[in-house]
Amino acid sequence: MADLSKALGMSRATVSKYFQDPNSVRHSTKKRIEDALEAVDYVPNFFARNLNRQRTKLIGVIIPHFSDVYYMSLVEVIENAARQQDYKVIVQISNSSRRDETRSLETLKSMNAAGVIIAPIGSNSDVEMINRVNQELPLVFVDSDLSGKSSDIPFVGTDNFQSIGLLVDYLCRTGPPPVFLDMPISNQNASQRATVYAQRMTELGHRPQIISKPEDISRWDFEAYAYARMKKEFAKSRYRDASILCANDRLAMGGMRAANEAGLFTAEHDEMPKFRIAGHDDHPLSQYLWPALTTVAQDAELMGKTAFELVMKRALMPDRGTEDVGSTLLKALLVLRDSA
Repeated sequence: MADLSKALGMSRATVSKYFQDPNSVRHSTKKRIEDALEAVDYVPNFFARNLNRQRTKLIGVIIPHFSDVYYMSLVEVIENAARQQDYKVIVQISNSSRRDETRSLETLKSMNAAGVIIAPIGSNSDVEMINRVNQELPLVFVDSDLSGKSSDIPFVGTDNFQSIGLLVDYLCRTGPPPVFLDMPISNQNASQRATVYAQRMTELGHRPQIISKPEDISRWDFEAYAYARMKKEFAKSRYRDASILCANDRLAMGGMRAANEAGLFTAEHDEMPKFRIAGHDDHPLSQYLWPALTTVAQDAELMGKTAFELVMKRALMPDRGTEDVGSTLLKALLVLRDSA
């Protein structure tokens, strides 16, 4: 900055003012500075510019896995929203690990992030540590939360009562009442969707049936899990003419491969297959499966934007947006395709 001000014949204060806000100096001054920076191929050092700030213009995002397309779509929405506010996003992966989730939070705290949007892994999360970090670093939960164990942290997610209710009502109205294929993880969505399914089935006068996971299982390769599980069930002649409601689309993908191998979607042109399957989320590939998957679409765009707005409000306001602490539940849309 000293070299630049000397070369341009400007005061260092004027150059500093430009770096804080380019629009705060006269247009002619701005152009002279920018022309000089372009001539030397100047690239600003993000962390150096933020050393003297109480908070950097950095937002952290923690997701369980990069391989989940839904989480990556959320990251894309958040990054686009941050870019419009001249903020940067750094993404950390928790790998469904308590240790890695804790380390990710500690890393973002050490970088003096303005706030963090986190999709917690669930029952294995270090709740005490997360609540402690929230006292110093504004947090917002997205997609899932910690089931009331962190009441001071806002949550933005899908209304599972509405979305699962849509699917149960539709499947009961159009064919055999559905059997529920549960998720092999222990986050809030996994437990809530199974609970909502059972409640809605009971309300409609049907007996809930859940293809439950083993008690000791916790994994994120949903497709492989559902494929292996349903292949065994079909081999034992179970659920071959059932309606299967999967807790998410990735489970449905594995179940559909097993069903196709078992020939369950083969039918004459004038009749519908007896086997039906539906998912949840509207995964980008769900419309390209065979048959195309019936599901519900979550509003990832609104979810990501809302989470970013909340974390920004908490970061910038003195009271950290405490009046917005609570749950923001978004409605899902029923998407009818050929699988059910």
